[in-house]
Amino acid sequence: MSYSTAGESHGPSLVVTIAGMPAGVAVDTAFIDGELARRQGGYGRGGRMGIEEDRVTILTGVRRGLSMGGPIVFAIPNKDSRLDDLKKTPVISRPRPGHADLAGSVKWLTTDCRDTLERASARETASRVAAGALARCLLREFGIEAFGFVRSIREAATSVEVTTANWRDMKAIRDTSETYCPDAALGDTHKQIIRDAKLSKDTVGGLIEAHIFGCPIGLGSCMDWRDKLDARLAYAVMGIQAMKSVEIGLGKDVASRPGSEVHDAIRYDAASRDVAPHLGFTRTTNNAGGTEGGITNGMPVVVRAAMKPIATLLRGMPSVDLNTKEEQHSQYERSDICAVPAASVVLENVAAFEVARVFCEKFSGDSLTEVRAQYDAYMGLARRLPL
Repeated sequence: MSYSTAGESHGPSLVVTIAGMPAGVAVDTAFIDGELARRQGGYGRGGRMGIEEDRVTILTGVRRGLSMGGPIVFAIPNKDSRLDDLKKTPVISRPRPGHADLAGSVKWLTTDCRDTLERASARETASRVAAGALARCLLREFGIEAFGFVRSIREAATSVEVTTANWRDMKAIRDTSETYCPDAALGDTHKQIIRDAKLSKDTVGGLIEAHIFGCPIGLGSCMDWRDKLDARLAYAVMGIQAMKSVEIGLGKDVASRPGSEVHDAIRYDAASRDVAPHLGFTRTTNNAGGTEGGITNGMPVVVRAAMKPIATLLRGMPSVDLNTKEEQHSQYERSDICAVPAASVVLENVAAFEVARVFCEKFSGDSLTEVRAQYDAYMGLARRLPL
């Protein structure tokens, strides 16, 4: 499976093409549109989200609600489509520090940052959410579920532990939170941080996290570094706009602990062999984040990312005019004060797509029926080890 995106922030439409989806998968457009709506939400978003109403229009690859086996193409129309209107989308010649404006303008040999920012904009992530939500339609067929949330906004972080047993309860709390945090006690604090930033014409970032539950042992590979699941996750997540670091499981904290406090002890529970994706091989901790050697080990896959503050500040920052080279403040382009909640939705779906990608590589087939047969055969063999 793979996907590619096209379209500009203020162009007629965003477009995403998803290739490699087996035939016969029920395409749940209500679920996909629901994920797009969540990406639009969250406390701290700007005026653009009050204009758009993101929903997918299916252009190819789906018949009577089922995937056909060919490329699936979604369009997400932009209501705020004004790319060719110079009055509404003026030339940007004073680049914003932290944005792609300067680097892209030099790269494409222009003093107008507009062409760069239209693709560098986080508006593009709507396409990736749609692709990930489609992939989740396949994963759900095999009991694999994704859950993303906000771990922190600035220094205000939750210490909640998400587990296989409690994640649905955590999801219910998250879904009532304006900042998408599964810790109700932090809601007011997060909102106050965002309000303070707005008053000072500044922006704020935070930590986001995603857990993928139900992955069988054996997705990914250690035979080629390009096939390692954790490497693919890191690559995909760093590709989300404004991400500056990615961690799997315990992440950077592994550097400050001895091995005895890092590695997850293995036990065997015969009673769960035939009913759990971990095949009875249980862990009391999940510091590895569900992968060892780039392969899923039966524990939930856990990925975390740090989002920097949005680069567009209402008060601007020192910059230069690319035409005159004179010192000036950066230009303002309508933006968010905080997009951390929205980014957690992007992370959740991007991570799910990478899991679906390695799932389809492991259990390849042209149709859902074939994929299910491959999956059942493998799980049956694994449960009977030694053969």
